Amino acid sequence: MKNYCNLTESSMEDKANGSVDTKSPVENGQLPDPSNWGVADVVNYFKATGFEEQATAFQDQEIDGKSLLLMTRNDVLTGLSIKLGPALKIYEYHVKPLQTQHLKTNAS
Repeated sequence: MKNYCNLTESSMEDKANGSVDTKSPVENGQLPDPSNWGVADVVNYFKATGFEEQATAFQDQEIDGKSLLLMTRNDVLTGLSIKLGPALKIYEYHVKPLQTQHLKTNAS
């Protein structure tokens, strides 16, 4: 199981409106490849990136790394029963970049 605890509290600093920075943990200058993650790894990733409350939706729906890479925008916005604001951030700043990185890495 991956440990994303190296993402420090300061990188998830609370903003005035109550939101947190949505930066992805980076490994060796690249986003991690979730293709071999289990459900717990996906949950830990979203907890480490400031979406602790929403991470339980991935647990409830048993989303592992392979499932995460197959998710569409609509899946995240409607299939996980997450409020729209956090769901948009999760997709745009995490799911989509992880998918893009995975495709670039495995295209060769």
